[in-house]
Amino acid sequence: MTAERITVSLPPDVLAGARSAVQAGAAANLSVFVTDAIRERLSRAQALAELTRVLGGPPPLAARAAVRQAWGLPAPSDQT
Repeated sequence: MTAERITVSLPPDVLAGARSAVQAGAAANLSVFVTDAIRERLSRAQALAELTRVLGGPPPLAARAAVRQAWGLPAPSDQT
């Protein structure tokens, strides 16, 4: 797989957390960690778009909150 080099600015706490995760074995390196995070975010966005299409509108915030709570995730915002 080819990759394109880009420059991204991250808040210091986010970068420190990502580096710590890599050191703990979450990914082979920072590029892989960031790539995985972006792929996960894109996958969630695609899943939400498909739900919106199937339901004829976005799932209610209360329904998303219940699912996220059941999965141990933080409460949704209006965008997630």
